[in-house]
Amino acid sequence: MEYEKSAAGKETVSVKNSPPLACTPDVMGILWFSTVELSWSLEGLSAFRSLEELILDNNQLGDDLVLPGLPRLHTLTLNKNRITDLEYLLDHLAEVTPALEYLSLLGNVACPNELVSLEKDEEDYKRYRCFVLYKLPNLKFLDAQKVTRQEREEALVRGAFMKVVKPKVSCLLAILHKGFTSYGSAYTPGHAECPLSV
Repeated sequence: MEYEKSAAGKETVSVKNSPPLACTPDVMGILWFSTVELSWSLEGLSAFRSLEELILDNNQLGDDLVLPGLPRLHTLTLNKNRITDLEYLLDHLAEVTPALEYLSLLGNVACPNELVSLEKDEEDYKRYRCFVLYKLPNLKFLDAQKVTRQEREEALVRGAFMKVVKPKVSCLLAILHKGFTSYGSAYTPGHAECPLSV
C-alpha cells in the first residue's frame, strides 16, 4: 500500500504494488478500506484473487472506478462515494465479479434515495432496484435489503426499461428555451441528438 498526502493534507491510499498487512494475497478474504480517501487506482487488488468481501465506503471513488477480475468476490460495498453512472458500474461489475451477491451503493448519485436527495422518491428507488437486479440477477441483497422473489420477477420483465437516462444539457436548455409543448415530437431518452435545436 502506498500512502500519500492530498492537497487538503489528508492521507490517501493507493492500493498498488504490495499487499496490505502482513498477509499473502491468496489467503486474504476481506479488505476494508473505509474512509481512507482511496485514490483512483485499485490495480493492486488483482493480487487478491481469493478476495470475498471488499468494503470501499466513504471514499472518493467515481465513475472511473476499475476493479480487476475478482472471481470469488461476493460482497461489495461502495457506499458514500462519487458514483453517478449506474449502467457503466453494473456492466463492469457483471464482468469482473461473477459471484457477487451483496452490493450496496447508498449515498451515491447513482443510487436515488430520498434520504440523500429531496428530488428523489420511493418510486425512483424502486426503479433503481429493478434495473440493478436486471443487470446483476444473482444479487441476494441490495443496499442492505434482501432481494424479494417479486423484485426478481419484476426485473426479468421490466428491468431493461428502468434505466434512468439523463438527457444532454444542451437538449434540456433547448426545451426550456423554446418551450416543450410547442413541438409535436417529444425528446426520446437515449437518442444521440435532441429533436430541438437552439
